[in-house]
Amino acid sequence: MKTRVIQVDPQQPSASALADAADVLSRRGLVAFATETVYGLGALATDPAAVDRIYHAKGRPPFNPLIVHVEGITQARQFTAVWPKAADRLAGTFWPGPLTLVLNRSSLIPDIVTGGRETVALRVPLPPVARGLIERVGQPLAAPSANRSNRLSPTRAEHVLSDLDGRIDLILDSGPTSFGLESTVLDLTGSPLRILRPGPIGPEEIAQCLGGLDQVASTREDVAGPPGELPASPGMLNVHYAPRTPALRVDAIEDLAKISWPEKPALLVLGPAALPDLPDALHLVELPEPEAAGQRLYSILHECDALYLDVIIIVMPPDQPEWRTIRDRLVRAARPVAG
Repeated sequence: MKTRVIQVDPQQPSASALADAADVLSRRGLVAFATETVYGLGALATDPAAVDRIYHAKGRPPFNPLIVHVEGITQARQFTAVWPKAADRLAGTFWPGPLTLVLNRSSLIPDIVTGGRETVALRVPLPPVARGLIERVGQPLAAPSANRSNRLSPTRAEHVLSDLDGRIDLILDSGPTSFGLESTVLDLTGSPLRILRPGPIGPEEIAQCLGGLDQVASTREDVAGPPGELPASPGMLNVHYAPRTPALRVDAIEDLAKISWPEKPALLVLGPAALPDLPDALHLVELPEPEAAGQRLYSILHECDALYLDVIIIVMPPDQPEWRTIRDRLVRAARPVAG
């Protein structure tokens, strides 16, 4: 298979490009497209054979559920068994946008989409390309990140092509994504409501929206299930979001003294820090501000992979709310340096 790439305007995608992509999808093909978070790999969510191609292209384990991207609240309700008051408030406030809601599914959602669970993860993407494609095809799209399983999420079309060339049909290239990190995933099926994956929308914003309607649990400890339990959401596996280059993490600049530097290392420093003397051959990247760090994190790690470095050393950002999502991704992407 030859993977085609079509350049599209991010704000005004051409009707011909969307029609081309919709035709691919209608024939059970796979189309990568930009959301506001990362590039997604789309297939018709109601067609098990099409969804199965996502799992094969990514090498994704079949128990790991997919997020379903819908046109709006009306379409979302069609694919849920129960639509609670909290869903109305949250969707009305944050959709379209980077919030995924986990709800009890209706019979219209195939088992393969949910990884064997009785819940479905739904969201409405923000960009005109993504929404235009869903509208054009007239059906929801199952769309995990457009990369090999457990690898870095793509924030540019070239990242998708590097990872999935020859494995998918089409990429709609609308430039870099705006947030750079995956959506917040919120489980609405129990009490308290649980943030299964931190993202651009934090627990404080969710709680403010709900106005005391429900309590919200937000730490990994709060959502940890019994050993062997199926993941309730994408992005919950302990090893995830990893670059090809070996990655190690330290909690503080002072911990760099523990490092035996190889010949070609990279150092990624997140948060404000005063650096000590470092090796001359070091590839150094500093990201002191959380918003810019979120936008650039995956892109920088992709760049490090392209340099064929020996190791990426990551200095973790402070344990503060504004760094919550980045810390979650780095804990899964990099191993701690032994003390």
